[in-house]
Amino acid sequence: MSTIEDVAKLAGLSRTTVSRVLNDHPYVSDEKKELVQKAMEQLGYVPNSAARSLRNQKTGIIAVLIPKISTPFFSQLIELLEMKASSKGYQLIICQTQFSKQKECRYLNLLKTKQVDGVIMTAVENDWSVIDSYLNYGPIVLCNEKIENANIPMVYVNQAQSGYLVAKHLIERGHTHIAYCSIGVKSEGMKARIKGFQSALQEVNIHSYEKFYFDKVSSVEDGKQVFRKLACMKVSPTAVFAGGDAVAAGIILEAQKAGWRIPEDLAVVGYDNMEITKLIDPMITTVIQPVDAMAEKSIDVMCEKIHRKQFRTFENHEFISKLAYRGSSTSRDHLVATS
Repeated sequence: MSTIEDVAKLAGLSRTTVSRVLNDHPYVSDEKKELVQKAMEQLGYVPNSAARSLRNQKTGIIAVLIPKISTPFFSQLIELLEMKASSKGYQLIICQTQFSKQKECRYLNLLKTKQVDGVIMTAVENDWSVIDSYLNYGPIVLCNEKIENANIPMVYVNQAQSGYLVAKHLIERGHTHIAYCSIGVKSEGMKARIKGFQSALQEVNIHSYEKFYFDKVSSVEDGKQVFRKLACMKVSPTAVFAGGDAVAAGIILEAQKAGWRIPEDLAVVGYDNMEITKLIDPMITTVIQPVDAMAEKSIDVMCEKIHRKQFRTFENHEFISKLAYRGSSTSRDHLVATS
């Protein structure tokens, strides 16, 4: 079995230089890195990463906490985070909390026990006072989430703007009875989204009916059930902000099955711009979040925190969403943009 001394001899370099290459030392030339890499490949040498991590107090692993991996948005976000992390030399482990405070703390303990270098949280279940104590052991970055009193980096979309954007669009189409669907996450972002939605209604004195609010819906089947409920109302909504593309698809499919026309009888707007939005007829109007940019910023910030070991630093990285106008909410005569 080859050793680091064998690599050094074949590369014509010192053992110290080879060690610096293996540990990503910033002051090693690309030429020397290439010589070490070629020697390692020729000898079939595999670095002892466990030993290196013990010496460096690093694992090369970042944990990503998500509430539900089956949700299309989180699946897309994880894929993009993994690609960005891999390009930086890090591996991801995925931790599904299922909206549980206990599971969230259990996964945060990975930071405390030095099993990961950092944690990216895409949703938050516990109070910030609980999470803050884990910063004694490593960096935490919020991605897709914002907490007012958190002293860490936060990468997020302005959800209030998103909710306002959707409501304004539907109001401009002449709708005054608009339903609202929520995934059920009681985060600051979700609270901001409904506040933005309601503020657009209040601007034109449209009343927000409690019966038009549907909670804990996230799937196609949930969307079908939403339609069945609203179809039975004496005064039913003429438009729905589905809160998610899968829910929007379910509403449309069930509405069409019942003989309703989309968008003439019911306008529908989704969220996240998933592939399903272009597979439904009519295609679904949806909110587009800059997920790729959010993933890249989250990994960049995390790597910087790991390197500098400055864990309690407030950073605000806000992104803005946009609306893709399609046939589920806008007649062909009024389409102004597609995506």
